[in-house]
Amino acid sequence: MLLSVAAAVVTIALKVAAAALTGSVGFLSDAMESMVNLVAALVGLWAVRLAARPPDLAHHFGHGKAEYLSAAVEGGLIFVAAAAIVWTSVPRLFDPVPIEQAGIGLGLSTIAAVVNLIVGAILVRAGRRSRSIAVEADGRHLLTDVVTSVGVLVGIGLVAIFDWYVLDPIVALLVGINILYTGYGLLRRSATGLLGASIPADELDRVERVLTEFRTRGSVDFHALRSREAGRQRFIYVHLLVPADWTVKRGHDLANELSAEIDGALPGAQTFVHVEPIGDPSSYDHDYLPPLSP
Repeated sequence: MLLSVAAAVVTIALKVAAAALTGSVGFLSDAMESMVNLVAALVGLWAVRLAARPPDLAHHFGHGKAEYLSAAVEGGLIFVAAAAIVWTSVPRLFDPVPIEQAGIGLGLSTIAAVVNLIVGAILVRAGRRSRSIAVEADGRHLLTDVVTSVGVLVGIGLVAIFDWYVLDPIVALLVGINILYTGYGLLRRSATGLLGASIPADELDRVERVLTEFRTRGSVDFHALRSREAGRQRFIYVHLLVPADWTVKRGHDLANELSAEIDGALPGAQTFVHVEPIGDPSSYDHDYLPPLSP
């Protein structure tokens, strides 16, 4: 995340210089997006550090959802930036002005785009590897910035070549629309996580395969399988049905064995197994939940 902050500072300086030299609202819109990137990187850095804290008395399940707050802040900031871009661009549609020193501005913006491309790719890869939504969101934000910058470069290049000055605010408005889409995606993903979404289907399938294998041992069954994710954390809940004449220790030992097997299939998951007698009607009070795969 510190890498993202450094990249944002460098690109802001380059893009602000390009906007100041040329007077282009296209370059200005690109610079405003980079300013959002800087604030988002700082918020993301805070979220990653908070999410890494262990559980405490006030947060028994840890702080993993802090990363969703980071993504929500990024999405909100993107909407603010888009509104500012539209506000500055619309007047230029009706009163276009020439762009000065376009060559220098294009050069500075190109350097900024290359910096964002390299850093964004690094962050996306790191976020996927560590299962950090905050790091991955920050990287994707930078890569979106690269796409935006390329569009601005093409647009300003055409303005410089053909003197199509009205194209400058049009490019800026397109930048605003593009980042609005990105902001919507981040807000939707953040809301899904904050609402306690279940783990991805492929991960849940791994858990169900473990349960299916346990069924082959006979005498036991499972139901009420639930899951949720909080950033990079995974929580698994399942009811283990055992014969009523089993001792508490025997059921407990099997529950521990099951937890270990699930952890092997889904490293880092926290598994909670509730042991119930298989023939007791009260054991099925949770059958409103979707059944496990046969």
